[in-house]
Amino acid sequence: MEKQTAMKRDWIATARTLSEALPYLQRYDGAIVVVKFGGHAMGDDEAMNSFARDIVLMKQVGVNPVIVHGGGPMINRMLDKLEIKSEFVGGKRVSDAPTVEVVEMVLSGLINKKIVQAINVQGGNAVGLSGKDAHLMICETASPDLGFVGEPVEVNPRVLTELSGSGYIPVVAPLGAGRNGETFNVNGDTAAGAISAALKADRLLLLTDVSGVKDASGEVVTQLTPTQVRELTEQGIISGGMIPKTETALKAMEGGVRAVVILDGRARNAVLLELFTEHGAGSLIKAE
Repeated sequence: MEKQTAMKRDWIATARTLSEALPYLQRYDGAIVVVKFGGHAMGDDEAMNSFARDIVLMKQVGVNPVIVHGGGPMINRMLDKLEIKSEFVGGKRVSDAPTVEVVEMVLSGLINKKIVQAINVQGGNAVGLSGKDAHLMICETASPDLGFVGEPVEVNPRVLTELSGSGYIPVVAPLGAGRNGETFNVNGDTAAGAISAALKADRLLLLTDVSGVKDASGEVVTQLTPTQVRELTEQGIISGGMIPKTETALKAMEGGVRAVVILDGRARNAVLLELFTEHGAGSLIKAE
C-alpha cells in the first residue's frame, strides 16, 4: 500500500512538472536553439543517450535544435595512437596537414556519426555534416603560428535552416573550408558561437564540465549581463578555460543571439531543465 501511495505521488509530481512546463513549451515553440555538446558527456554512453533523448524531446515539442560538437580528448587519443606528435603555441595545438587529416577523420567520422546515431536511436532524424558542407563555414587562419586552425569569417546557415524546417536535427562537426580549398580545424565553442549568430538563434547552450560561471565566493551566478561578465573577467574571477567560453557568449550575442547559457553537460537533463523549468540550469548571460 505504501509503495502504491509513493508511486501515485511520483505520478502526480510528473503531471505537475509537465503542467508547469507549458509556458516554456509555448515560449520556445519554433525557436532555434544551438547546443554545443562536448566535455565528459561525449565519452560516456549513458550520458550520450540521455543527451540524445533530450534533443529528440526538444524537436518533438517544436524547438529546432542545432548541435555543434567538439572532440579534443578523442583527437588526442587518435594522434597518440598514430604516433603523430603535436606542438603547442600558447597552449593551443598547432594543426599541420597530417594533424588536420586526423582531426577531420575523428570529428566528421567517429564523433559526428556517433552523435547522429544516438539521436536516431531515440527516434529523432539527425543529419551529420561539417562546416565544409554547403559553404556553411568559411575560415581564415586564426594565427600563422597555429597552421590550419581556422577562424570563421563567413557563415552560410541556409543548409541548417532547410534541414530544421524539414524535420531534421543538424549535427555539425567544427571544421571549416578555406577560400583556396584548405581544411581548417575550428574550436568547438567558436564554431557554435559563429553558427548561432548566423542563425540569430534564440539560445546558445554551451555544455561544459563545470556548473557555470562562478563569483568570488565560488557560487554559480545564475544570471549575468555582458557588463557583469566583463567586470568579473577584469577582476580575474572569470579565468582559465571559462574566459574563451564567456568571450564566445559575448560575441554570439553581439551577432544577434538572444541569450547564452553556460551549463554543466554532466548533469542529467541539463538542457531540459534550462529550457522548460523556472529555475533553469547553469549561468544565463542576457542583455540588460
